[in-house]
Amino acid sequence: MSSPTTPSAPADLALAVDLGGTKVEAALVTDQGVVLPATRHRSPTGAGRTSEELQAAVDEVVVATLATLPSDATLVGVGIGSAGPVDEEHGLVSPLNMPVWRDYPLRDRVAAHVPDGVPVTLRMDGLAITLAEHWVGAAQGSDHVMGMIVSTGVGGGLILHGRTVSGPTGNAGHIGHVECGGYDDPCACGGTGCLEAVASGPKTVAWARRQGFAGSTGEDLAAAYAAGDEVAVAAVERSGRALGQAIAAATSLVDLEVVAIGGGFSHVSPDLFEYARQAVAERVEFPFVTKVRIVPTGLSQDGPLIGAAALVHRADVLR
Repeated sequence: MSSPTTPSAPADLALAVDLGGTKVEAALVTDQGVVLPATRHRSPTGAGRTSEELQAAVDEVVVATLATLPSDATLVGVGIGSAGPVDEEHGLVSPLNMPVWRDYPLRDRVAAHVPDGVPVTLRMDGLAITLAEHWVGAAQGSDHVMGMIVSTGVGGGLILHGRTVSGPTGNAGHIGHVECGGYDDPCACGGTGCLEAVASGPKTVAWARRQGFAGSTGEDLAAAYAAGDEVAVAAVERSGRALGQAIAAATSLVDLEVVAIGGGFSHVSPDLFEYARQAVAERVEFPFVTKVRIVPTGLSQDGPLIGAAALVHRADVLR
């Protein structure tokens, strides 16, 4: 009897590329959603880098990862999960926190490194992570799903009726830029009270600092929250409530079953999820909203790479 594919016996591998506001990462991923550790490479990105520096970072990790492709493996595709907005049809990216890239042809630049005939698929990172949660994470068995990342920014993606929903441009599910009632925080997108402007890690810390908090990082805030610091508690509660309001709104719109939340700031405290659930529970006359389950990610820290690989290995779910 043959044994299942394992990291030591690769067969069909995807090149996964994850582009975010602080780093770009690449790795080879099996068709079981396993990242091969020895193939993983990363390079810093960030708002202060030039277009040429950003492209050099992408080239570096892609080339280094391709060089690790085992001789007995087949590269079946490339999946790119990118911070948005994106232009899915044309493979262009315009990450909000990388202003030097507007309508940048990232898909084609990555495709130039791989053999002809290997498909290259680009989607918004929130959609990729949702696909990973549906595949091997906390949303397995559910067909009406939103995946979320709460970190430097707030991203999301949608699966409805078991298929991804990305809209005409590729940006459906961008819940970080849904406005939450009762908040007037300005957002970089031009909106006011956007979820990202209220509940992302840096914005939550910044709000706490305006109330007198002396720390400067999400880790500082987590430690202060655990110690019962009043400002830290208020900041995490504020962030969690905004998350819940946005999730309730999204569920009212598309009737979600489960929302799986990952990202660095989602680990600030388990209470973040409780505050979000409390905000959803206020929709007492709408059981179709209050039924939604808000759960932590079922993925490891490899989640973004697994999501990018899912664009290849779970292409059957892509609409």
